[in-house]
Amino acid sequence: MVLLPGMSLPLHIFEPRYQLMIGRCLKETIEFGVILAAEKGLARVGCTAEIAQKLKEYPDGRMDIMTEGRSVFSLLELLDEKEYYEAMVQYRADDPAPLDTHREASLTELFQQAHLLLSGQRWVVANTDAEISLAHRMASRLPLELAQKQELLEMRAEGARQDFLLQWLGAFVPQLERRVRIRRRAGGNGHGLN
Repeated sequence: MVLLPGMSLPLHIFEPRYQLMIGRCLKETIEFGVILAAEKGLARVGCTAEIAQKLKEYPDGRMDIMTEGRSVFSLLELLDEKEYYEAMVQYRADDPAPLDTHREASLTELFQQAHLLLSGQRWVVANTDAEISLAHRMASRLPLELAQKQELLEMRAEGARQDFLLQWLGAFVPQLERRVRIRRRAGGNGHGLN
């Protein structure tokens, strides 16, 4: 799994080691890290998760929580000293560069088209956290592959992330429009208007 800043992630915590970890996070009001574990091993870049809400606690210690991605980090060293893994990490800041308002406007319009086709409504920006980039907020709502999410997570420039999403959405929106047209036609009698 790849967690992006601003992305909501519901979790069901059932393993004893993760019950301990989440218990500590709740008690000390600290975040935990989420990092992609792929066939090649652990990714080198991950994202912290803040526990936004404990949704349900079960008698056997299991719990349902809602988390939200917060800060991007680089994995320096994995520590295997407790029941669960801990790590030495370095938080990663974005490269400061001026944003291109024209690119941002184009991305927003293309994203709105995709969001409308996917959900039937336009995207309303609910997250007012200025520290979370527009590209991360958008990407967390798109059906990107794990490798694509990881690639975005590792990018340190908002302009590069926006360019990536512009290209991806440029290919995705026409495919999505075709699917919607086919679905509408299939919902009728299979024929267009006579």
